[in-house]
Amino acid sequence: MTKLICQRILLKLSGEALMSEKGGSIDAEIVKRLATEIKELCEAGIEVGLVIGGGNILRGAQKASEGLDRVTGDQMGMLATVINALAMQDALEFLGLQVRVMSALKINQVCEDYIRRRAVRHLEKGRVVIFAAGTGNPFFTTDSAASLRAIEINAQLMIKATKVKGVYSADPEKVKDAQFYARLTYDEALDQRLNVMDTTALVLCRDNNLPMRVMNIFEQGAVMRLMQGEDIGSLIER
Repeated sequence: MTKLICQRILLKLSGEALMSEKGGSIDAEIVKRLATEIKELCEAGIEVGLVIGGGNILRGAQKASEGLDRVTGDQMGMLATVINALAMQDALEFLGLQVRVMSALKINQVCEDYIRRRAVRHLEKGRVVIFAAGTGNPFFTTDSAASLRAIEINAQLMIKATKVKGVYSADPEKVKDAQFYARLTYDEALDQRLNVMDTTALVLCRDNNLPMRVMNIFEQGAVMRLMQGEDIGSLIER
C-alpha cells in the first residue's frame, strides 16, 4: 500500500461548493460525490475533520451590508453551516461511514456540542467529525473556524478545497495571465493579499506551523492522490 503523507486532516469546503448550477442551495448529487471522496480517505485510514461554510444559504457579512445587524447576520450564517453539516452527515452515513456533527452553538437536539477532547476521540475511532457553527462567535469566518479546529485537533494538514487549481495572483477565471503559485509562505500570502483565506485564518496557521494545501475539490480523486504524495495544488507553509 502507498504510504500516506499524513494521518489526520482538516478539510475546508465552501458552502458554494454544494450549490447546484441551476441555483439550488444544496445539490444532492454534488454532496454525494464529495461524500464519496471523503469515504475513500477514511477507507485508507485517514482521520477526517470537516468544516463547511454557509455561503450557499446565507452570508452574515453580506446581510449586514444590507442593513441587518452584523451579530445577528453572523448568527444566521452559523446556523446555515449547521444545515450544510447535516446534509453532509446524511450523505456520508448513507455510504456507511460513522459521522458526528459538533456545533460551536448549543443545538444538541440535532447535533453534539463541540468539545475538543470528544472530537479527538471521535477521530481516533475512525468517525468523520463535521465542525459546524463556525467558532460560535460573530465577526469570525468559517475559514478562521477551520484553522482553529485544525490546530485544536492536531491535524497535520489543512486542505482548502476550491473550484480552481490552487493559489493565483488574481482570479484565474477573470485574469487570463494570473500567476499560479505552487509554493509560498504564509507571510507572502499575507503581504501580497492573495485571496486564499482571511487574515485571521492565515495568521493562525502561520503561528501554529500548520501547512495548508489549496486545491480543486472537483478534480475526482485528487485529494486521495495528494494523500499518497502527489504534488497537487498550492502548498502554503511557514
